[in-house]
Amino acid sequence: MKKIFILLLFISFHTKAQLGKSLFTKDPIINLENFDKQKVYWGYYLGFSNFDFKTEFRNNTAPAIDVKGQTGFDVGLVGVFRLQEYIELRFEPGLYYASRTLTYSQFTNDRDGVREVKSTYIDFPLLLKFSSLRTGNVRPYLVGGLSATLNLSSNSKSKDDNLQQKFRVKPWTQNYQLGFGVDFYFEYFKFSPSIRGVFGLKNELIPDDDPNSPWTGNIQSLKTRAVLINFTFH
Repeated sequence: MKKIFILLLFISFHTKAQLGKSLFTKDPIINLENFDKQKVYWGYYLGFSNFDFKTEFRNNTAPAIDVKGQTGFDVGLVGVFRLQEYIELRFEPGLYYASRTLTYSQFTNDRDGVREVKSTYIDFPLLLKFSSLRTGNVRPYLVGGLSATLNLSSNSKSKDDNLQQKFRVKPWTQNYQLGFGVDFYFEYFKFSPSIRGVFGLKNELIPDDDPNSPWTGNIQSLKTRAVLINFTFH
């Protein structure tokens, strides 16, 4: 998270310096004046993410399971189809690297009590972007939609389970995304930082073979939760 803060601080100062003459003056210089008249255009994004699990239990009095997410990174492409002046349809396929650590309080050793769940996701989101009226070289927006995600590290085909230290989840998940951001129009490109939440719709857990497994027996459902900080360039 410290790296994210430093990067955001750098971008903030750089953006303020670049936009100062074109935004905070009496007669702003309008960059890329005809950019939003394009029907179709492309871009790419880089960013950071923090993935977690929302866990529901069968018995809340059973030993606790602590889930801790770690900061990962993501990269992807953007395809935009403008539906009208303020609404865009966006396809943003991307690659996400994530890691979560599950700690089981009933165990006293790391071999049994800790499961590190590393994930490599290929995400296929279809989103709608709702933009406000452009003011100078700034245009805030809201974005939301649905996505299908393939987890390349799911262990779903493994015959081993947690007894052999294999934590298994389903390869495909479905999510919805909600977020907001701001378009900044520079002389040669548009820069769009955004913050988004990702919310899993279905249970992802593949339970252990033993229905009374201490690792999965008390878990009713396991669903992805994530925060994405993306920096998009068009």
